[in-house]
Amino acid sequence: MAASWLGRACPVVRHYHTNISKTQADFRDQLQSSIPSLKIEEEKSLNSLPSVDLLLPDHNIVIEVQGPHHYVGGDFTTRKGSTLLKIALWQKAGFEVIEIPTNQLLKKALMKPYIDQIKIRIGIPPQEHGSVSLKRGWTDAADVTGEEHLAEQTNPAKRKKTNSQ
Repeated sequence: MAASWLGRACPVVRHYHTNISKTQADFRDQLQSSIPSLKIEEEKSLNSLPSVDLLLPDHNIVIEVQGPHHYVGGDFTTRKGSTLLKIALWQKAGFEVIEIPTNQLLKKALMKPYIDQIKIRIGIPPQEHGSVSLKRGWTDAADVTGEEHLAEQTNPAKRKKTNSQ
C-alpha cells in the first residue's frame, strides 16, 4: 500500500512474522471475557496491510499491544519507523488504531481502563468508575500506571515530572 501512495509498484509482498506474546494473549482474554459477544480476530492482515495484534472487524478498530521491539532502544518512548508506517497504513485504510504499550499491562488490573475505553468506543458503557479518553499518545516514563497513561494521552500537562524537569 505504501508503494501505491508513492506511485510505484510493489515488487515484493512482504510476509510479516506473527508472534503472540503472553501480554497480548492475556489482554485478548480479558477483553473477550469482558465483552463475550465481541468478535476479535488475532494476528489479522487485510489485503496488503501488515498484520495486527487484534482486529475488531465489526467496529473498524485495530489494537496493537506494543512491546519494546516497537520502540527505538526498547525504552517505550520513541516508536520505530516501521511501527509508525504500520499504524499509518491501517489508519489510511479507515481503521481506528489503539496502541497499548506492554509496560502498561504488567498487571491484569491495569488492563481495565483500556477495556473500559474499548467498551465506550463500541457503544457499551463501562461499569463502575468514569474513564478518560484513549487518544493516541505516548508516555515519558516506563513506570506509569495504565490510568496515568490514559490521563497523559488526553492532557500532556498531567505527565509525571522526571528528575531532569
